[in-house]
Amino acid sequence: MTDNNGKVRPFGIKDKLGYMFGDFGNDFTFLLSAMFLLKFYTDVMGVSAALVGLMMMAARFVDAITDVTMGQIVDRSRPGKKGKFAPWLRRMCGPVALASFLMYATWFKDMPMGFKIFWMFFTYLLWGSICYTGINIPYGSMASAISDNPTDRTSLSNWRTIGATLAQTAIGVVLPLVVYYTDEAGNSVLSGQKMMLGALVCSIGAVICYMLCYKMTTERVKVGQNTQKFSFGELIKELAHNRSLIGIIVCALVFLLAQLSLSNMNAYIYPNYFGNIKAMSIASLSGTIVILLLSTFITKLASKIGKKELSVIGCIISAASFITLFIIHTHNVWIWIALIIIATIGTSMFNMVIWAMITDVIDESEVQNGVRQDGTIYSVYSFARKLGQACSSGLAGVLLSIVGYTTATAFDPKVIDGIYNVTCLMPAAGMTLLLLALIFLYPLNKKRVEANAAKLKEIRAAKEQQ
Repeated sequence: MTDNNGKVRPFGIKDKLGYMFGDFGNDFTFLLSAMFLLKFYTDVMGVSAALVGLMMMAARFVDAITDVTMGQIVDRSRPGKKGKFAPWLRRMCGPVALASFLMYATWFKDMPMGFKIFWMFFTYLLWGSICYTGINIPYGSMASAISDNPTDRTSLSNWRTIGATLAQTAIGVVLPLVVYYTDEAGNSVLSGQKMMLGALVCSIGAVICYMLCYKMTTERVKVGQNTQKFSFGELIKELAHNRSLIGIIVCALVFLLAQLSLSNMNAYIYPNYFGNIKAMSIASLSGTIVILLLSTFITKLASKIGKKELSVIGCIISAASFITLFIIHTHNVWIWIALIIIATIGTSMFNMVIWAMITDVIDESEVQNGVRQDGTIYSVYSFARKLGQACSSGLAGVLLSIVGYTTATAFDPKVIDGIYNVTCLMPAAGMTLLLLALIFLYPLNKKRVEANAAKLKEIRAAKEQQ
């Protein structure tokens, strides 16, 4: 976007807000799936938790193809008037919203189980492997085109997390108060009809947010069309020799295992173990407040001590909180929420800078290879995130089946104790593994990131003078 003098508008609050709306739109469908899809299919559609979990894991094999393919399509696309990445938001916002809504259709509740399983697989693949891939990879890649300044990118990562937090507030605070009802036995039960209407509202919200992102952001860094022929062998070679990419992939996978396993299990621990749906909304709102408070100074903190260094501290805080919850095995929901808030502080210290870390990885790759591959690298990273999402949902589904969860046993004492243990141990394991990955695998500390940024600035300045 240019002003009346033909100059590109400087990076500022409009870009930050616009990029924030992009992830607001993403998480209107992504977090909805993470928090409610497993619960919807087990409690409303009557599908076993293990089967739903295995379906989510199986879909990731499809993503191995579609994510990398979309990354190549984006890299090979020609920049237009609005840039290289933003046009994809306008193209794909409608399809991703529609596909998300169809996953929660209750029209087939009384159909044979075989058809319900087919519909579950079909709509989940349509949403996650095709439509969400088609919009999320260009959106994520766009950050490196909005600004080449590391501080600006950290700011974009921060605002992206704020967008996700606002979506989490809408989904985690409001929806539980709307989509559950109390049955004759006094148990909190998910309403399929209300869930479908909630999904419709989220889909409409997603389209609005994507269009705001499209209108408000400006791509300043010229990313040309990559005409190099794609080679799967070269991609594997890149993975094998790019330690920073391997590190961020492992970090994304285990972090999503921790974060989304908690999101999945929230739909079980509050209504089934604590018997308190309102506490679920309060916990989500408390998490939102924590993240918004952190967002006021996280960019300065990350710039001062480094993104990797800050993330290590956060992992220690979060893992310790979940381990403490497992040891005390509390029945007091307010003690639970207090420790979850502390854990949220820790996870947010990583989550609020992760998107800036992937742009650091893209810079590292360009320094090493001389070729910038925003879309391809981001697509590999996106696949790792989806794999983490699938593993969390898949493992949660399998473990729920192991502890004996069905609609008939949902409130049995032995089953709800199993729910508590799963809710503590999965995030604790994920955050511990993330800590180890950051220390031993991910090499981009503060000093190296700043050196890469300076080198790329020199290279681009030299090209402009030619």
